Amino acid sequence: MTHESVSEQIEDHALEPVPVELRQGWLSLTWNTTGMVVSLVQIFFGALVTFVAGIKIGLIAGAIVTILGALLGWACGHIAYRSGLSSTVLSRFYGFGRQGSVISSLIYAFMIIGFLALENALLYHGFVFYFQLEDTVTTKILIYGGMTLLWILLTAYGFKLVAKVSSISLILSLLVLAYVMYVAVAGSHYTVGELLSFGSQFPPEALEKMGAATDKAKFIFAINVLIGSAGALSLFDADLGRYARRSVDIGIAALMGNIAMDLVMMVTGGVILYAGGPALIQFYTQVQGLTVEAARHAALQSPDSITAAFVVLGGTMGALLLVLAQGKTQVLNTYSASLSLSNLFDALSFRPGRLAFVILGNIMGLLMIYGNLLELINSWVTMLGVLTTAFAGIIVADFYIVRRMFDNDLATKVANAEAVNWSGVATLIAAVFMSHYVLSGILPIEGFTTLAMCLIIYPPLRLRQLNSLVPAHA
Repeated sequence: MTHESVSEQIEDHALEPVPVELRQGWLSLTWNTTGMVVSLVQIFFGALVTFVAGIKIGLIAGAIVTILGALLGWACGHIAYRSGLSSTVLSRFYGFGRQGSVISSLIYAFMIIGFLALENALLYHGFVFYFQLEDTVTTKILIYGGMTLLWILLTAYGFKLVAKVSSISLILSLLVLAYVMYVAVAGSHYTVGELLSFGSQFPPEALEKMGAATDKAKFIFAINVLIGSAGALSLFDADLGRYARRSVDIGIAALMGNIAMDLVMMVTGGVILYAGGPALIQFYTQVQGLTVEAARHAALQSPDSITAAFVVLGGTMGALLLVLAQGKTQVLNTYSASLSLSNLFDALSFRPGRLAFVILGNIMGLLMIYGNLLELINSWVTMLGVLTTAFAGIIVADFYIVRRMFDNDLATKVANAEAVNWSGVATLIAAVFMSHYVLSGILPIEGFTTLAMCLIIYPPLRLRQLNSLVPAHA
């Protein structure tokens, strides 16, 4: 049994393969994949999907995304298991090249730090809302500063501590979540059948503006909201897959994470806001003095409404959920951010150590909040989903298609020697541009289009490049 020193725990093999003796089973990995998605943001996405599409269409969309997300997560996680490397370091050897992996690191780091900032803001508003605090500079410094120090301390010592924090807080989060759902359901007049079969809750004019007036359009809307998080989760699966003992371990973890995100969180978010909506509207009208129409709008205007729902419906227990659910998610966000930043700066020949990037990631998250960049994150959610899906798709295409059609040893030598894999860069640009800007009117499910284009475009480009670099007789 190998015992790691403190310095080794802090570095956490961020830029090198994880040793076999440190590998973990599926349960340890699953605490993290499910812990990552049991969050207020995903509960909000679930409520949004079900309120636009209705719970039945939402469940169909969720089941489809669960299958695709689990397969993509397992595909990425298996590569990480085989190599022992995290997602962004993987991209050096599969798809982008050493310096080219700067692109993949920027994509992943911007997205994961954006979620870190968004969920910090949710926690902050939850504290202010629950304790009725004034939104002053002092309040911001104390709350954001305290949270940031906590995330840094809990993430500094690597995977083992992260997994332990996630496992304990996930169990407590699910218990509190069940309690809040019970309060919402018990206080409503709906039957279980009604709660699991409600249709669209937005008026027709609002659905028209959202491009979700028909059942087909509602289904497409639901897929597009859910697929972005699935693409991001597949990269997180790779960050964890490097710690897997077997390929099937990360496969199970990827499946459980997608079930939790696309089915459990969706139903939970929809049912809590549907059943607890009247109580939330009553709070807004009687306590905050809003009109009924304004209160209905506030009940699902942003993730902040989920924060309010848990505090109003759950009281102290609901407030506890804010800390438990978001706390573990923030630790996992910080962990993945530190890995992506480690690869980013190492590719630029700057290697101060993973702890420096744990701190840097949190500072960047605070700057996003201070600079009001969260609006940019929100408006780019679909685009970030397309980018992360393209990132994962190119890695998968390289490992599963190109390496099986070309001599693997020769392809590996080329990949290890090249600074930039221009086939991967060109595929990323082409797939994102075509799916998001050109084909979105014809093929509106952009994540599917992006993934398909990466699998179609990258192999011939890369094979042609390899054949030109390494003659067939070599």
